[in-house]
Amino acid sequence: MNKFGLLLSALLVASPMAMHAQIEKSIKINEVMTSNSASLQDEYGQNEAWIEIANVSHTTYNIRGMYITTDRSVLDQTLSVPERVSKMSIIPNGEPRTSLSARQHLVFFLNSNPAKGALHLSAKVDSVKPVWIALYNGNGVDLIDSVSVPAMAANQSYARHSDGSAKWDVKPFDAVTPGISNYITVEETKIAKLKREDPHGFGITVMAMGIVFFCLFLLFVFFTFFGMFMRHQNTVKKVGNIQPLKAGVKTVEKTIEVANKTSTLLQDGLKLRGIDKEVYIAVISMALKQYQDDVHDVESGIITIKPKNTDWNQELPQMTQFHE
Repeated sequence: MNKFGLLLSALLVASPMAMHAQIEKSIKINEVMTSNSASLQDEYGQNEAWIEIANVSHTTYNIRGMYITTDRSVLDQTLSVPERVSKMSIIPNGEPRTSLSARQHLVFFLNSNPAKGALHLSAKVDSVKPVWIALYNGNGVDLIDSVSVPAMAANQSYARHSDGSAKWDVKPFDAVTPGISNYITVEETKIAKLKREDPHGFGITVMAMGIVFFCLFLLFVFFTFFGMFMRHQNTVKKVGNIQPLKAGVKTVEKTIEVANKTSTLLQDGLKLRGIDKEVYIAVISMALKQYQDDVHDVESGIITIKPKNTDWNQELPQMTQFHE
């Protein structure tokens, strides 16, 4: 039973250690730039050599306490741990950015002063010579990853073909990817491809002119339809100001009146002169009614004239008395 307990304890201790070691192997040196004059700048606006560390696993891992070195003498197995550590730059504690989540990247500046910040390391690199860079475990003994970087032109980087892959490439300035995933554009840049396919610039000129004329055509179509729409709106407003309701009502009334007279003319001919037959019937009925009720005066057929003195000639004697 004691032996079984000891074996179980050993397995419980060894399993996390094995898992921890496996995750450590997923921490990779992903990209390096040894000659930086116009690429990434630090928080002080300075261009320094840099190294990118990537966590290619799907588990979060904190790389604090690990070491980065460019001194090949650390490979000497006869060196003690303190001697080996003295030739390395430690990734300091107390920096939350050192906790790398899955597929995350972190850039450290080399040839720098650690007093400038947690991401500044004192590891030395030569900008014009090949350099060996290694990443060691926190014990200063276990080598996690290393790469031999060739001499490169300014602002070129040496990077894995893709994150965590075994193949490395020299990447031009416009293909450098500090802090993000690597991608493959090292064979030929877009600018170089355009220069090769269109050396005199005719293609790009035609394309630019086509875009300009197409935009002008769209503007022409837009303003044409916009003008038509505005003219239609003005016409609607003018018609609305002429009281369309009253005009419509009068038109309907006049139309009904004309239709009624036309119908009468068609039915009874021109003898009725457009007057409805019902009007004639009503007038005749009223005349008969008055005759039956003896409403009219009885005429004798004799004219009676009764004289009336108006004294209109009284002035004549007054005017003639002076002539007597």
